[in-house]
Amino acid sequence: MAGRLAGRVALVFGAGSSGPGWGNGKATAVLFAREGARVAAADLRPEAAQETCSIIAGEGGEAAAIAADVTDDEAVAAVVTETLARFGRIDVLHNNVGATEMGDPVALSAERWRRQLEVNLTGAFLACKHVLPVMLRQGKGAIVNVSSLAAERISAYPHFGYYAAKAGLNHFTRALAVQYGARGIRANAIMPGVMDTPMIYAQIQSQHADREAMRRARSRRCPMGRMGDAWDVARAALFLASDEAGYISGACLPVDGGLSCCSGAPDGGFVPLPPAPGQG
Repeated sequence: MAGRLAGRVALVFGAGSSGPGWGNGKATAVLFAREGARVAAADLRPEAAQETCSIIAGEGGEAAAIAADVTDDEAVAAVVTETLARFGRIDVLHNNVGATEMGDPVALSAERWRRQLEVNLTGAFLACKHVLPVMLRQGKGAIVNVSSLAAERISAYPHFGYYAAKAGLNHFTRALAVQYGARGIRANAIMPGVMDTPMIYAQIQSQHADREAMRRARSRRCPMGRMGDAWDVARAALFLASDEAGYISGACLPVDGGLSCCSGAPDGGFVPLPPAPGQG
């Protein structure tokens, strides 16, 4: 199964980690490289992109770090131009940029609302706007957008802008699949559930008493009894980017340990079954 992206070029937006450890984009960029891709690693923070590229280079892969704000049309266009100048083509576009702010419609300012839409939805639109012409000329390409289970489910967190943006990203992905399928371009989305990545400690921990309380609460929400991690998302992204998913397009794939199957309370509603007699 090794070399699933051999000879291909992958452009990963959000390829750095937002803190120590492995974020979804960082893990995906490294896994793509391990599977043979040459990687353009774009991130708002140049040092984060460079860290990812250093890992790839240390493992014998090839990667280029590019600094860019995905909400800036000219900056995104420049990333595509630089990627083509360095690697000559773009076979995989991975849109991983995302951020959440807490606030309901009363608490959120119009500016913060717009920022959520820009970061979580407009960034993917701009990336596709500039990469699609490249893929159309090539006659082939795979787009993988990182959405969220929040696109379809309401949690205990009041991140209304995030809900709306990720729901929009799911439908945007489906529209891409329909519009460009006959031209050899596939588009899919990944919906992570409760994940243990650096982002949650920066953006969600404030909703809990402390770090460990957050970890316990999030793990309890999942039928598997634990959070997922960045490698779970990366492996799903690799599959969707590879020829193994050659007849899969327009899918919004939950990577959530079964959380999307639960019903009941808004935050997931998972209530473990009592142990069978004699088992606890």
